[in-house]
Amino acid sequence: MAAAVPVVVAAVAVVAAGADSRLRVLLIAPHGSYRTAPFIDAAHRLKAEVLIASEGRHSLVAAQAQGLHIDFSDAVGALRAIRNEAQLRPFAGIIGTDDSSTELAAQASMQLNLPHNPVAAVRRARRKDMGRAHLTRQGVPVPRHWRLDLERPLAPQIEDIVYPCVLKPVALSASRGVIRADNAYEFFRAAARIGRIIAVADNEEERRIILAEEFVPGAEVAVEGLLTGGKLDILAIFDKPDPLNGPYFEETYYITPSRHEPSVQALIHERVAEACAAYGLREGPIHAECRINAHGVWILEVAARTIGGLCGRLLRFGTGFGLEELVLTHALGHKPKIRRSEGGAGVLMIPTPQAGILRRVEGVLAAERVPYVEEVIIDIREGYELVPLPEGANYLGFIFARAPTARAAEAALRAAHACLRVIVAPLYQVQLL
Repeated sequence: MAAAVPVVVAAVAVVAAGADSRLRVLLIAPHGSYRTAPFIDAAHRLKAEVLIASEGRHSLVAAQAQGLHIDFSDAVGALRAIRNEAQLRPFAGIIGTDDSSTELAAQASMQLNLPHNPVAAVRRARRKDMGRAHLTRQGVPVPRHWRLDLERPLAPQIEDIVYPCVLKPVALSASRGVIRADNAYEFFRAAARIGRIIAVADNEEERRIILAEEFVPGAEVAVEGLLTGGKLDILAIFDKPDPLNGPYFEETYYITPSRHEPSVQALIHERVAEACAAYGLREGPIHAECRINAHGVWILEVAARTIGGLCGRLLRFGTGFGLEELVLTHALGHKPKIRRSEGGAGVLMIPTPQAGILRRVEGVLAAERVPYVEEVIIDIREGYELVPLPEGANYLGFIFARAPTARAAEAALRAAHACLRVIVAPLYQVQLL
């Protein structure tokens, strides 16, 4: 186990006059998490106070450099520090923003008698190998799969593998390290490549274990939901109109509302709820990925957290609230009144075109002038290195659109993307003799 980085808990949200513990939430987020700022903005809108627990010796906001230092590798000490903070002023709820913080959030919530998911359920949702095995035992449709140990000879472990298959790390997100293999030669190359990606993982087991699963063809959707006492409310179903057939699985377009038949959407809801119940998840946000084909709806993932990137903004179209507002409201013990919107909306997670150093992105103004496009955001700054999938984990940026129909929103995103020209300089490796 690698030495953990100290964590700081620092108040970063402005507290409304008269605010009390009923409006106070602890947010546990990795250092640099892109989910943190939207949660802080949502707290301002809700006139709530958020206390941020984040990696590093300093808080995420320069004006709030003091905080409570805890160590993620010392669960007992971390939980003691959170309990001590709660004794000073209690929390209404605790939220883990990312896969790396959901277990600690569940443990702290349990100790403080706050609504929470069982720790074992959160662990199953985070670890793909554990989750697949558990859902299989519970009879939930998932791809046929194999758990592989990279420190043992692979040949005896893959004697019954079916091609095409998909190899992936057991604990990474954003499609990082996910590779399709159509034969044994591609399989061994993919396994070696994934091994290099996960070699820096903190957890010893997650440095050597990978998952292989039978490729499931069909349309793919993403699902955002909120669990309350074990009941799943679907916030949005996002269509992914581009086929995701590999060899890598970079996600691009998310379009809502879904254009699948109501009966199919009902089956998606039923299948995701079934998976949540099988895991034992009961409270808070979930993000799910499903494949749909003639054999039904297949679970690819159910995570006990929100969607990544800036995609949560799309929930404002579908519900009248940003995703972070919905999650914070739930943590505060309330249920917002959902206001469904007419028309359609979508986001394009701008893919990284090639490896190298980003020089500039041309055509942004032209993309913003495309009818129905609301915003174009370039996240990667000039001079920074671009790393495509499967090694990379970051998108170049995001394009948002809102239109009279979902089809028109998708067309606007495609037209805006066609305006962009990404200029990339080669990256030269210098070797010292």
